[in-house]
Amino acid sequence: MGLELKVRNLVKRFGTRELFHIEQLQVQEGQSLHLKGENGVGKTTLMKIMAGLEKPCSGDVSITPSHRRWWSDRLHPEVIYLHQTPYVFMSKVVDNVAYGLKLRKGNRHDINSKVQQALEWARLEHLAEQPAYSLSGGERQRLALARAWILAPRLLFLDEPTANLDRHSVSTVAELVRQLLEQGTTIMVSSHQSNSVTELCSRHLHLEHGTLHEIEPLIEVKRYAQH
Repeated sequence: MGLELKVRNLVKRFGTRELFHIEQLQVQEGQSLHLKGENGVGKTTLMKIMAGLEKPCSGDVSITPSHRRWWSDRLHPEVIYLHQTPYVFMSKVVDNVAYGLKLRKGNRHDINSKVQQALEWARLEHLAEQPAYSLSGGERQRLALARAWILAPRLLFLDEPTANLDRHSVSTVAELVRQLLEQGTTIMVSSHQSNSVTELCSRHLHLEHGTLHEIEPLIEVKRYAQH
């Protein structure tokens, strides 16, 4: 059964200020979505709510098929959210990549094999023994993607994954995201501007003035304008 995320009447307020009210949103497995909007409109908050990391003031987010994690009924084991500033543990790169699998208490040989695959996939094998805190911004982003990839997520939220990266790093991150999409991972990318990562997305959502609108692709707009 394909994974499906549904949002209904989602409201988030801070005090008396309503950040947004999302009437509905449906995301099917295998889709790629670009969530755009100016800084401060609530993109990060919306993605965290959909990932189960924050609670809305009202409304509902459901993911089917549902799988309950033993410590939370809101977090789904096949849904991963990556922060804009990737968090790294005070250990080696290889240990950072292995962290999620070790939590799942897998076989040591299997873990080592998958970690090596993840390092090669993210082009980090030459940095495996380096302290993770010594990595550059682009390398940290690839480390975060490797930690996600190794857990085989079906839905991956990327919060401003190219912020403050140089052109080469953006291109490398885009290639990794493209491969995730080809593997069937559903991806939502938050970014206030277009780049080579958001260009991979087939659906484009705009969060503005507290409401969410789906934007037709430019090619469709041009086609209709000709008639």
